[in-house]
Amino acid sequence: MQVKDCLVSAPGKTILHGEHAVVHGKVALAVSLNLRTYLKLKSSSNDKVCINLPNIDTFHCWDLSDLKQFIPYINGTKDEAQRLDAELVRRLRDFVGVTNGNLNNGNTACLTFLYIYLSVFASGELPALTITVWSELPTGAGLGSSAAYSVCLAAALLCAAGTIPTSLREWDQTARWCQEDLEHINSWAFQGETIIHGNPSGVDNAVGTWGGMLRFLAGKIIPLSRVPLLRILLTNTKVPRSTKALVARVKDKINKFPSIMNPVLDSVDAISYTCEKVLTCEPITGEHYSILEELIDINQHHLNVMGVGHPALDTVCRVTLAKGLHSKLTGAGGGGCGITLLRPETDSSVVQNTMQDLKDCGFDCWETSIGGPGVQQHSPSSVKEEILEILEQY
Repeated sequence: MQVKDCLVSAPGKTILHGEHAVVHGKVALAVSLNLRTYLKLKSSSNDKVCINLPNIDTFHCWDLSDLKQFIPYINGTKDEAQRLDAELVRRLRDFVGVTNGNLNNGNTACLTFLYIYLSVFASGELPALTITVWSELPTGAGLGSSAAYSVCLAAALLCAAGTIPTSLREWDQTARWCQEDLEHINSWAFQGETIIHGNPSGVDNAVGTWGGMLRFLAGKIIPLSRVPLLRILLTNTKVPRSTKALVARVKDKINKFPSIMNPVLDSVDAISYTCEKVLTCEPITGEHYSILEELIDINQHHLNVMGVGHPALDTVCRVTLAKGLHSKLTGAGGGGCGITLLRPETDSSVVQNTMQDLKDCGFDCWETSIGGPGVQQHSPSSVKEEILEILEQY
């Protein structure tokens, strides 16, 4: 079976407001991050299926004859992303060599790829192909890198199988799929996230699929329309943290001081709603930016009250405030990443000096934006030259 080559990308994600409060039934606003994962799918004639993941130094090839042994164990059809097929996952774990003591990023990424590849092509002939992925997103920083990977896999493989159409016309630079196709991509990407994380919320893959901003409340994910692109600095403190431990810490504090902590959660909820209301105003004015900055400051204080702050994140807030910029942690906290809002008129020298000050603290820092498009198909000319060079090496 010959498949069409394709090139796709999906964004990372960050939480604008509502982290931790969302666990307790409050609203969270998740937004796409204009740091993207790119995937190139190329047809092959060597009866092999190969994956190249240079970000994590993982390169594997499998013979088609070895992969065909799994076909009898696949339930459903390529048109359906049903509940995760635990038996297929178990057999692929053994095949890839993923044991409980060997769950590294490379093995998990290969397992996810093989699961979606085999499931999507189950009712037809398995094609020989090569997948190469390159990401601008750091792994393990809470920025949705695994979801962006899963979304790219789902889009490219569904497209190659003919389950969804190629969205790119001859004259297009980039193109997106219709709502029905996006839902299909998202359902398979969620399967990938389930393999990687066990019990994902579905927020990360939804942001990777639709882009923009999503409201997440009690398990329901609602994409919001007309959300503007916002310039931000994204800072990775590189301080490792355990999301599970931080969630437990907040829960303990709520149980210990319910009359104190429940109003804090209610306030974070109100911040999310207020932010959403501001961002759906047209146009966004300087007054709106002042409100967004105040909301960032208030929420950061609340997150410190919840016990998920960290001295490194305090440093980010202090360094940026010295330049008149406002920052908060994003994600689980306890280290990890922070975001800093940049007004449209913020001078480039201020941005560069702030980035340098943050890098001098030992942090990684990027200027980027939030609210951009979700999964896209690309013509090669629409992809940055340095990324295209990496993708074409393999």
